Amino acid sequence: MLRVLGKASSINVRKVLWTCAEVEIPFEREEWGSGFRSTHTPEFRALNPNAMVPVIQDEDFILWESNSIIRYLASRYGSGHLYPIEAKARARVDQWIDWQASDLNKSWSYAFMSLVRQSPEHQDSHALATACDEWSRHMEILNRQLESTGAYVSGEEFSLADIPIGLSVNRWFETPLAHPDFPAVSDYYDRLNHRNGYRLYGRNGTP
Repeated sequence: MLRVLGKASSINVRKVLWTCAEVEIPFEREEWGSGFRSTHTPEFRALNPNAMVPVIQDEDFILWESNSIIRYLASRYGSGHLYPIEAKARARVDQWIDWQASDLNKSWSYAFMSLVRQSPEHQDSHALATACDEWSRHMEILNRQLESTGAYVSGEEFSLADIPIGLSVNRWFETPLAHPDFPAVSDYYDRLNHRNGYRLYGRNGTP
């Protein structure tokens, strides 16, 4: 059985759990990360030298980096509907997965650390305001894309890209800041609630 190492509250672990639900593969999850078993032990570092979750073990195959993991799971266990085989369709999915991991992720970092984690090192009011503006700017990009597709981030059908993007949308709405009106994002958020995997793992690790 697939072994998933990481705590369920981690957004990156939840990518993996949601993907498992979409491709309908059983797994066993072990609690690793802050508040649980330390990822800085020799045991864990032997699996991931970066000492970060998630990590999966699929028989004798070990893999870390959440986006690499979800691509692997969708490729090995999926039917092609989540992660297309055709080059252009796959590239479109990859484009949005990579955008979430780079541009969108960076835009929310300071605001999330300040407003949710209450980090003392992230309480500069000017930096916070700038971060909130940047986050909103990136959400506007997503809103325009969703207006264009009318459904999901890479097109009319749900794809692997919607897993990291959907979790990012959850983080946006759950963070206590002023949220500009992005109707397409709101509709998308409601649409995701019809998916069992999202209901299980998309809302901060709780059903």
